[in-house]
Amino acid sequence: MDINTIWYALIAVLFIGYFFLEGFDFGVGILLPVVARDDAERRIVINTIGPFWDANEVWLITAGGAMFAAFPDWYATLFSGFYLPLFLILVALILRAVGFEFRGKLDNAGWRRAADVAIVTGSALPAFLWGVAITNLVRGVPIGAQMQFQGNLLTLLNPFSLLGGLVSLCVFALHGALFLNLRAESTVAERARNAALTLWWPAAVVLLGFFLATYSQTDLFVRSGLVPGTLPVLAMITFVASTVLARLRLGGWAFVTTGLTIVLATVVAFEGLYPRVMPSSLGSGYDLTVYNASSSPMTLHVMLVVAIVFVPIVLAYQAYSYWVFRRRVTRRSLGSD
Repeated sequence: MDINTIWYALIAVLFIGYFFLEGFDFGVGILLPVVARDDAERRIVINTIGPFWDANEVWLITAGGAMFAAFPDWYATLFSGFYLPLFLILVALILRAVGFEFRGKLDNAGWRRAADVAIVTGSALPAFLWGVAITNLVRGVPIGAQMQFQGNLLTLLNPFSLLGGLVSLCVFALHGALFLNLRAESTVAERARNAALTLWWPAAVVLLGFFLATYSQTDLFVRSGLVPGTLPVLAMITFVASTVLARLRLGGWAFVTTGLTIVLATVVAFEGLYPRVMPSSLGSGYDLTVYNASSSPMTLHVMLVVAIVFVPIVLAYQAYSYWVFRRRVTRRSLGSD
């Protein structure tokens, strides 16, 4: 495995971590008005992700920074071509952060309702737009000479990518419901479990449609896995297992299986792309790859040393934080927040 491939794999790992962790963050935010009936329950729902949501976003920041340093041409083409969707994601994340941080600053019902709207909107919009962005990435976009994006917003808002956005929105909401089932007190946890069982069906419909559309419109499935097509099938199996386990009240395993669905889907995307990083719909000669879009070998080697030193420290810290805040959030525990 050469240094370019190593860095591509590292960036893939960062996005896998981001979608797995931020996925349940988004899901919890989306379901806030669904599973909470009063202000105390809304505080319980928010507090389940209170210690984690900002640390989870670090995975995205790190992935963007690694992409900028290791594959500057990929970064430039992606962020210029996908400027508006990525800008909307950034605005939504800021809006969500404001909702989390300032919700309790005023003892006013209207203020708290506005903060709740910010949290729901700031969770649902990125959950949808990430699916749109990744779907366009694997489908291919018009990239011409000098690695320049030659499309517009309507190019990105095609039926296939919108279906991908619905998939990510539904799966993240399901992932968040199962996380709440593990972390919230009994009443909220039971509502979250029921929400997960209800959400599974629309998620299954859009996921099956997306599976068929991906097979017909991309070469993703035949390029992924040691045996082509195995990883997408495994992702579907873990997705089906999540509802079975939720019905059996095995909430922890149900959460693991939705997480595996997200992980496997992300692996399929990155492995199916390789060695491309952005396929061009105008012809394979314009594809961006891990070789023609990368920094110099010296830059990649120096950054690899830095990553080897600091990434394990960050992972250990985050794992420790999840261990410390592993208990369920209850009405009694609200007095200490």
